[in-house]
Amino acid sequence: MKPRSLVAFVLMIACVSLTTQVGAQNQERYKVRLATVPMDGGMRDAVAGAGAASVVLAGAKLTINGTFAGLKSPATAARLHNGVTRGVRGAAVSDLTVSKAVSGTLAGTVDLTPDQVKSLQAGHMYIQISSEKAPDGNLWGWILK
Repeated sequence: MKPRSLVAFVLMIACVSLTTQVGAQNQERYKVRLATVPMDGGMRDAVAGAGAASVVLAGAKLTINGTFAGLKSPATAARLHNGVTRGVRGAAVSDLTVSKAVSGTLAGTVDLTPDQVKSLQAGHMYIQISSEKAPDGNLWGWILK
């Protein structure tokens, strides 16, 4: 390899490495503890279980990976929601992939709008897992730093 080509190659590798490191530094990491929510009357017997998830925001791309166990009936859906404020339910933003079982995994990648990024950073977003016996939510967890 000619000296000029070698220098150009080394500079290119250094730039790619620096860009990768800067991109990794711009990631925001969040945690989620999935738990049952107090229910009224008949729903108390339908909900059980626990779980956890890790969430990474890189730019506007949100990546979610987690596990859950102990549901009383198989999971049917998992969704990312944008709450009105922390602790107050809100509209679904995106479906997530979830194991259709009483224990398993959940995952997803979502491109957020600028307003959704602000909502996430303010602690207004949460994950909800629904099950056959609890279609309105079996496990919930707010995405927090």
